Amino acid sequence: MTSPYAAARVAIGQLSVVSEWRDFIDREALPGTGIAAPEFWRGLEQLIAELAPRNRTLLDQRDELQERLDRWHRQHPGRPDPTAYRRLLEQIGYLVPSPAPFTLGTHHIDPEVGDVPAPQLVVPITNARYALNAANARWGSLYDALHGTDALPEDGGAQRGDGSYNPVRGQRVIAYVRAFLDQTFPLTDGSHRDATAYTLRDGALTIHLADKAQAGLTNPAQFAGIAGPADHPDAVLLRHHGLHVHLKIDRDHPIGRDDPAGIADVHLEAALTTILDLEDSVACVDANDKVHAYRHWLGLMRGDLTATLHKGGRSYERRLAAPRHYRDAEGKAFSLSGRALLLVRNVGHLMLDDSVLDAHGEPAPEGLLDALVTALIGIHDLRRAPQDQALRNSRAGSIYLVKPKMHGPQEVAFANTMFDRVEDVLGLDRYTLKMGIMDEERRTSANLKACLYEARHRLFFINTGFLDRTGDEIHTSMEAGPVVDKAAMKHEPWIGAYEDSNVDVGLACGLPGRAQIGKGMWAMPDLLAQMLKEKIGHLEAGASTAWVPSPTAATLHTLHYHRVDARARQAQLAKRAPASLDRLLTLPLADPSSWSDARRQRELDDNVQSILGYVVRWVHQGIGCSKVPDIDNVGRMEDRATLRIASQLLANWLRHGVLSEAEVRDSLRRMAAVVDEQNAGDRTYVPLGPEPIESEAFQAASDLILLGREQPNGYTEPLLHSYRRAFKERVRGERDGVATGSA
Repeated sequence: MTSPYAAARVAIGQLSVVSEWRDFIDREALPGTGIAAPEFWRGLEQLIAELAPRNRTLLDQRDELQERLDRWHRQHPGRPDPTAYRRLLEQIGYLVPSPAPFTLGTHHIDPEVGDVPAPQLVVPITNARYALNAANARWGSLYDALHGTDALPEDGGAQRGDGSYNPVRGQRVIAYVRAFLDQTFPLTDGSHRDATAYTLRDGALTIHLADKAQAGLTNPAQFAGIAGPADHPDAVLLRHHGLHVHLKIDRDHPIGRDDPAGIADVHLEAALTTILDLEDSVACVDANDKVHAYRHWLGLMRGDLTATLHKGGRSYERRLAAPRHYRDAEGKAFSLSGRALLLVRNVGHLMLDDSVLDAHGEPAPEGLLDALVTALIGIHDLRRAPQDQALRNSRAGSIYLVKPKMHGPQEVAFANTMFDRVEDVLGLDRYTLKMGIMDEERRTSANLKACLYEARHRLFFINTGFLDRTGDEIHTSMEAGPVVDKAAMKHEPWIGAYEDSNVDVGLACGLPGRAQIGKGMWAMPDLLAQMLKEKIGHLEAGASTAWVPSPTAATLHTLHYHRVDARARQAQLAKRAPASLDRLLTLPLADPSSWSDARRQRELDDNVQSILGYVVRWVHQGIGCSKVPDIDNVGRMEDRATLRIASQLLANWLRHGVLSEAEVRDSLRRMAAVVDEQNAGDRTYVPLGPEPIESEAFQAASDLILLGREQPNGYTEPLLHSYRRAFKERVRGERDGVATGSA
């Protein structure tokens, strides 16, 4: 039955397209690309006709493999013999032969990807302000990042306070930054603490010291340039491990006037790349949502996206940062980009999108639509006018698309074919579209070398996604037995082998210099002192980039890239023995008989609370990623990947009798009240109570657990989309009913 709120549609060839989607393409996305509308729509129709059946076949293969694994585990419960288990995986085609040694052949890669290790931001594309902040996070104030977070202690009067400047804390910040400068850019004599001025003399940086002595840089090549007059510059630019550090000098500034050298701030080149996310961190369930998201990507590629921020009774307009201008030691002018290189993450192969129906009335694969539309929009950057070349996103002439949630080399090969066809439709040179592969599904990590081979001419990025990888680990082995709890999961043999194998394979296939090797997200955005202690481990493990949740976190994480020479570390790791495949395939099974009732209850309530806390915002507010208080009121970044873990873990424990359905339902009711209380200060929040069973969000959370075994690969998208659309339809109905009644 057709909903009374069904979107208006138009027929284009044999396609049926939501009018809003068609209008966006014809009136906004296509103009300026040189592609005519009839050409685009014919191309889309051909893409769907050719590729939609192949997409369906790959999804059927996922289901068939899972059924065979489930059947085998029911016959062989518990942790299997490694030899017998590998034989099974090979027989059913889960494991495939590894290709002969090869080296990545990707070309036309920007230096932000190939040459310089640095942090990477991931932000929802549906929030224009977040997107702009992330795009501008290439540069970050180290003074602000240290002063406004828990990165430094607050004892002795150095509290952060209400956001205003604390001079005591300010002096602690300055001391920390001077120590960083001494460690990273040591002087031939003395310390940056003693500097009274920085000048350029005879092509060299001269540091004037308090005792009237002068010093230079121990490594003069670390001097990159200045802005302003040589004898009293406005800025000094230094470079270390490929990353720039900008000393802002302003003796009229409230900070600079009290600083002997006039340093008002120190800016770090931080997030060199940013992923604008169309996937796990957004809640796009219909044409209106997708057009909203695509419009932001269009604004970023054209360079005209803006957002208005209201703060302290004033309004501020956010826009993309301009380039920074300097002169080198010889007086030659040069510029550095003010923006991160922008990448866009598409959706995976699973979901369909009824914004476009094919000749048989079937929804098109959403991943196919994402690839075509995001690539189309990327042409605006490639065709930028000559006078605007400094503002280009990719000066190498590439469009960077991150492809998530692919299961094994056949699915990567399909994505590569899809990119081929998109390039043909849009008239792009072969391999203009670069592919980032999220190594976050078990069949991909077990066959990673074969996966990279299928994308060897366009690969620019691999990344370990511990969260989705854990969700898939649980679902894949659902029938084998009860799994360990979330805290213990991080110490299971498979996770270490997985993280090591990703680096081992990436190094063996020649990614350094052509592609990033990435590690996962820091999920506690308020605990940045802890991040400063721990996240350096990602570089020591071989990463050339790692995810952070905010521009401030990117600035602080950059300190690690100065402390560790990531390329040298990768060269060391390339000599070690590859990670064990048997360890990677070790199932994370537990013996619950030793667990106390209190431990079981705590794990149940913790997971239920996080599920409800995330799902209520997803379904009721359309928020796909947010800082959700956990059961101890510690804010943690939650997205669909964290939801997948929690829901699959509880589904597994239900399956094996660790929990009962009655216990789950009781926890859902109790935790609903907790979540409502935690969100009481949010005026836009739609509560789960007082009768949570009537809430679409509560129903979604319940189904994610109780029906978790039935969800394809344990994914949460089908249920979330269904309940979000139901909520939106109910709200429209109530609104229209009120309007009709009042009329």
